[in-house]
Amino acid sequence: MRSLRAFFILSGFLLSSAIVIPYQAVALRFKLSGYKQTPLAYQRFLSRLFGIRVKIIGTPVQDRGALMISNHTSYLDILALGGVARVSFVAKSEVAGWPLFGTFARLQRTVFVERERRSKTGESRDLMRERLLEGDVLVLFPEGTSNDGNRVLPFKSALMGAADCEVGKDAHGNPQYVPVQPVSVSYVSVHGLPMGRENRPLFAWYGDMELIDHLWEGLKTGPVDLVIEFHEPMTVDAVGGRKKLAALAEDIIRKGQARALAGNAGRAAEVNSAQIAPETAKVAA
Repeated sequence: MRSLRAFFILSGFLLSSAIVIPYQAVALRFKLSGYKQTPLAYQRFLSRLFGIRVKIIGTPVQDRGALMISNHTSYLDILALGGVARVSFVAKSEVAGWPLFGTFARLQRTVFVERERRSKTGESRDLMRERLLEGDVLVLFPEGTSNDGNRVLPFKSALMGAADCEVGKDAHGNPQYVPVQPVSVSYVSVHGLPMGRENRPLFAWYGDMELIDHLWEGLKTGPVDLVIEFHEPMTVDAVGGRKKLAALAEDIIRKGQARALAGNAGRAAEVNSAQIAPETAKVAA
């Protein structure tokens, strides 16, 4: 029965992809109405199909260009986040060449960056700034890789160059910077039962795991429950620079994940008012 479940899910995925990919390709090419909404609707459908059940805490920024920074556990993060908010992702350039998944990434207007070539850093930052000025919300994984889902890896502040982007001026002519929203993604249970450290690798994809084999085992295992917590946005000038922003966001996300894994999601404030300058509150207004 477990294999049969996985077979029907994958069949539904492939059949729906055969419909959605051509439609979105045309819509994106000619900027037809709904080309930004289709990825949201489709990933919401796929989340239900794959058995990804999400508890949402907080509110994602959707009314302006923003940079979301999140911990990264699995390719399922993409479906979960993409199914609850209208977002595009920032990914390493190699993803563009992945069979099928690369196609989906391009049709979701993913920003591909060459992380290993410093000469391309400026180009990537400029491309991200252009998208932010257009009002897009970009999701960045500053750990630089996925992990076992039991912890948060140290953030690489160099990957967060877009946080320095000016997106306008205030009434006094002072620069305004892009809102940066930390997001905690936590895998908490399977079949409605608490997920222990030993079971999390069934859904966490990291190291040298084979993608197709891992996906198949995850689908056979059954529905998985996630907690996604959208924390309060902040800006690089309000916290005192990009490195401080990266450190603070890492701390906020780590505490959010720890609360969720302990079954206490949403019960405690992720940061006290002394940690962020008062100006940050204006970002969320």
